[in-house]
Amino acid sequence: MIEELLKSRQGPLTEDLVQEPGEFGLGKVPARLKPAATTTSICGYCATGCQLKLHLDRDGNAINLSPQASYPVNLGMACPKGWQALDPLTADDRGTVPLLRDPATGQRKPVDWETALGVFVDGFRSIQDKHGRDAAAFLSTGQIPFEEMAFLGCLWKFGMGFLHGDANTRQCMATAVTAYKQSFGFDAPPATYADFEESDVIVLVGANLCIAHPILWQRVMRNRRNPKIIVIDPRSTETAQAANLHLPIRPKGDLPLYYALAHCILRDGRIDEASVARTEGYAEFAEFVKAFTPQSVSDVTGIAAETIEQLAATVSEPGKRVSWWWTMGVNQSHEGVRTAQAIINLCLITGNIGRPGTGPNSITGQCNAMGSRLFSNTTSMVGGHDFANQAHREKVARRLGIGEDRIPKDTSLEYDRILAAAEAGEIKGLWIVATNPFHSWIDSGRLAALRDKLEFLVVQDMYHSTESATEADLFLPAAGWGEKSGCFINSERRIGTIKPVRWPPGQTLSDFRIFRLIANAWGCADMFSEWTDTESAFRILRDLTEDQPCDITGITDYEHLDRMGGIQWPFPARTETGDADTEPAPERRLFEDENYYTDSGKAKILFSPPSALPEPPDTGYPFLMLTGRGTSSQWHTQSRTSKSDILRKLYPAGAYVEIHPEDAAEFGIEPNQAVNVSSRRGTMTASAYLAPTVQRGHIFIPMHYPEVNRLTHPSFDPHSRQPNYKACAVTIRPASAGHR
Repeated sequence: MIEELLKSRQGPLTEDLVQEPGEFGLGKVPARLKPAATTTSICGYCATGCQLKLHLDRDGNAINLSPQASYPVNLGMACPKGWQALDPLTADDRGTVPLLRDPATGQRKPVDWETALGVFVDGFRSIQDKHGRDAAAFLSTGQIPFEEMAFLGCLWKFGMGFLHGDANTRQCMATAVTAYKQSFGFDAPPATYADFEESDVIVLVGANLCIAHPILWQRVMRNRRNPKIIVIDPRSTETAQAANLHLPIRPKGDLPLYYALAHCILRDGRIDEASVARTEGYAEFAEFVKAFTPQSVSDVTGIAAETIEQLAATVSEPGKRVSWWWTMGVNQSHEGVRTAQAIINLCLITGNIGRPGTGPNSITGQCNAMGSRLFSNTTSMVGGHDFANQAHREKVARRLGIGEDRIPKDTSLEYDRILAAAEAGEIKGLWIVATNPFHSWIDSGRLAALRDKLEFLVVQDMYHSTESATEADLFLPAAGWGEKSGCFINSERRIGTIKPVRWPPGQTLSDFRIFRLIANAWGCADMFSEWTDTESAFRILRDLTEDQPCDITGITDYEHLDRMGGIQWPFPARTETGDADTEPAPERRLFEDENYYTDSGKAKILFSPPSALPEPPDTGYPFLMLTGRGTSSQWHTQSRTSKSDILRKLYPAGAYVEIHPEDAAEFGIEPNQAVNVSSRRGTMTASAYLAPTVQRGHIFIPMHYPEVNRLTHPSFDPHSRQPNYKACAVTIRPASAGHR
């Protein structure tokens, strides 16, 4: 019984597992056995993937932590969020019991798990019976282990029989995923973090590593090759100020810039013939970029023609190792896929791929966004497979021991189209797991109207207080990082383990155990009878990757991952000689053999003409609003970092807007004055921060504050469906002057 399990969670905690019987099918749970003095766990914030050493008391509960010196990612370093990673676990607003909204009063009241499960099943089964498989969807996350992601996706689609589900990695990494898939035949970030230390030229595009990924900036600082560091960014960010060269590009002028660089490189014959021979589309690309002279793009990019010529020479110098790295400044764009592919094309034509210190390298956002990309079973089938591919469906069905008819041939709607369908009244039920779209989604004011169209909204989260949780009909309290086990995959494809170091509070359960309960209550528990715990699920998912580019069948178990300091995919079970390979190299790049994952084995050079900004400034809204990370102490919607007394002291409590001093003077704005920032969708109030690091005509607001996405423009990349968070037209006035 659930009650017996909850009562048992009073003694010491270790990673040892025992079978917990009961009608609710909870599976294996931590046993009360002897604890270790320390354990390790991958940090649960960003996708850098730092390993932390957690120091335990005699009952196995974490009392402190420190960065792990021997781990090949962080090498003994941690950012402020990592140092304070335990703080969010003891927050006052942790969910400790299921909450059900009373339709008569509108108030949420505590219920037991049996009642909550009954309401869950009745709600979604009623929608399915009345409206069909397309009438409900889940929205998941890049913040939970991939074993839980896979369980959710397989349960929803194969067990419960629904179709639609997507993850909030759509907001951060869909552009990179699509660019890699189209160019290389698979979602394949090629680099390893050692390449930061092996490059002669490091180009950072829309990437403020000093703030967003400080440990990666430290890896840059370890480079002993005296690298030239080039930052391409509209703002003079902390990283730009530390670089050798900052190119203050006009927002979304990067695509024509990269075409102009290619123009110069091809014109001057500075290509790598062997690398070009391993591509398709080169001749068409060479003809296309003839029109993109440095002079022709100077106005749209804001970069002088002479500077473009110099940059082209720098990134194509024979014998130099050139690496390109990008984050949300590229991904969160109306044409991000083609921009990422323009970077990929530059690496292909210059031969800067598959070698130390090179590559077109996306830096992932969330701690397990890469796990979501491979295993969430959302718009791609679990294990990096394709729902439309019959051989893939047969393989997955066979390995999971289910009928192929349980696997849909159709692909889910993407995140934005799920919400649009809900807004249109076509999707009636929504299950939100470990994410907060009522804060984080673009043009967030539309979600309030969307909520009225839903018959049933379930939110499963650590906290009952998030903007999304407070809207739910049913809230399910879930354990967080530090309270469960599983695996994350970081930006360099490295798989590492997380460990439970304290019991979750009250009646809170891990997402994995909640999914087991739901499978049992729905009546499909037999389908997941072998998913008894996260390591059992890991072995199932590991075997599913056989013969895929992400093949990890050579990984034995969690202990293998810990012993090797994490393992990068791919790592198949046998080498070419047929011998078992249990000692993978600590750093491994993709495409060292110049073979890609396309049918031809060649990379595809893809391109299309640049498109205009979806919402340029005009007389009514004369400023272009940019968004991004604020400080290294903040994370996304702040549902966790706001729980740390120490982190809260390291960033401004309220929203602020950076504006150039000359613009501030023109609009009568004083330092620290309250101002109203308005777009065509909404208005927010912020404190003015006069900053010459912002170009005239631009403002910058950190994305972490809930008001920001009332302003952002709902435009999307046509290939990836990733939102364009980075540029929209706004006006700004002193708060006392009112607003539009």
